[in-house]
Amino acid sequence: MIEVKNIQKSFDGKKVLDDISVVFEKGKTNLVIGSSGSGKTVLLKCLVALYEIDQGAIVYDGRNFTTLDDQQKREIRKEFGMVFQGGALFDSQTVEENVAFPLEMFSPMSAEEMKERVNFCLNRVNLQNANKLFPSQISGGMKKRVAIARAIALNPRYLFCDEPNSGLDPKTSILIDNLIHEITQEYDITTIVNTHDMNSVLEIGDKIIYLKNGKKWWEGDKNEILDSDNEEVNDFVYASELFKRIRKASI
Repeated sequence: MIEVKNIQKSFDGKKVLDDISVVFEKGKTNLVIGSSGSGKTVLLKCLVALYEIDQGAIVYDGRNFTTLDDQQKREIRKEFGMVFQGGALFDSQTVEENVAFPLEMFSPMSAEEMKERVNFCLNRVNLQNANKLFPSQISGGMKKRVAIARAIALNPRYLFCDEPNSGLDPKTSILIDNLIHEITQEYDITTIVNTHDMNSVLEIGDKIIYLKNGKKWWEGDKNEILDSDNEEVNDFVYASELFKRIRKASI
């Protein structure tokens, strides 16, 4: 569980996150949605400690990150798994080398143990025969699955995904959504996903927060968002023609 308590973040005097409080629950896919410039990317970067917050607190399972010393912060960071928007694979390394990278950096495992762990993670994302391939030799969807395998290599307690469906076709997007959801439940991880994809919201949105102008405007789940009486949320949800038709059909 991650507790965000009244956090604020400004750049050059401009407030980008304004008094945001939310609890991201363990074993659930927690989605952060909002238009470009809403603050969701800055929020994610604050959560993974790429940005320091100006005010408030971020608490990881009872541990207040803002009050810890540098060594204690590094220990918590080891519990993070990250899936970046573009996958962020190393082009010069094979699939198995990409997945092994965090193990080589942070794990005391032997070479044989690392190999077993890499194969386990690749099997978990259904990439059993891709070990020796390079990123240039695999599809966009496969790259995202490699990124997920790398993110779970160290058995993280917290998984952060930044626009994991970016650039993918609808069928592959659903596959990635389901994979993230399954892994979250299977390993009881606290997962946070930044997305603007309403299909993802309706597929895996166990908990959703909507940001606008750096503020939290709405909080709920995938069953509540289509019936929200929040005007700003409705403008975001029903921006596409598809969801406009869904709304008309439900009235």
